[in-house]
Amino acid sequence: MAKKIFDDKTHLYQIHTVAILSEFWQFFTIGQGNSIEFWECPSQLKWRLHRSVDKDLKLFNPQPILLNKVSCDYCKKFDNNNITNLWKITFQALDGKGRHFLDLVNHNFKDIKLSYIKGGLWLQSFGHSNSLCTRATRAITNHALIGEYCLRFFSNEDFKCPCGSYPIETRRHILHECTRHNRYWNPKRDSLSHFVMFLSVNPKAFTFIDNVLSVTPS
Repeated sequence: MAKKIFDDKTHLYQIHTVAILSEFWQFFTIGQGNSIEFWECPSQLKWRLHRSVDKDLKLFNPQPILLNKVSCDYCKKFDNNNITNLWKITFQALDGKGRHFLDLVNHNFKDIKLSYIKGGLWLQSFGHSNSLCTRATRAITNHALIGEYCLRFFSNEDFKCPCGSYPIETRRHILHECTRHNRYWNPKRDSLSHFVMFLSVNPKAFTFIDNVLSVTPS
């Protein structure tokens, strides 16, 4: 019972908890002899005082004088919503997520919504494997050691795909056309599930080992 009294999770409003604790503080500081005794009185004993208290509680219908916006749960939800909305606005801006970000969709082919719950949808799909998570991150951000990325820094070099059928080794070519990474074929690789499946069955895709470059700065 003592734990329930001092547990702020059982009170709807944080200010109520402060008021209760304030009353207890004043009561205990008045004198060292002040104490509280808890008596266990099951309802089946039908104690007279117990019935009186039970009757009074059932007739008591307090009207809240404060909005629920002062509750701890509301404050946390309000802050989380603000952070998530700011995150979405920043993420949608090109200078926030980058111009080469790979937009993926969920199983319903709708844009994946940003979320902080359980790591979000991305980490839920490939966060169980460090190597898979690394390659997925490289592919999504297009920061992998492939021709398309290296061409930004060495514009005069030749970065054709090692498969020999494409002039530049691009991310899209790797995901959809390259014969070196085509053991799992599905044209809808813009979905997160198919994207992860492609990386899983093609362990050399978007790795540094499979993309050894020999370039000379011009």
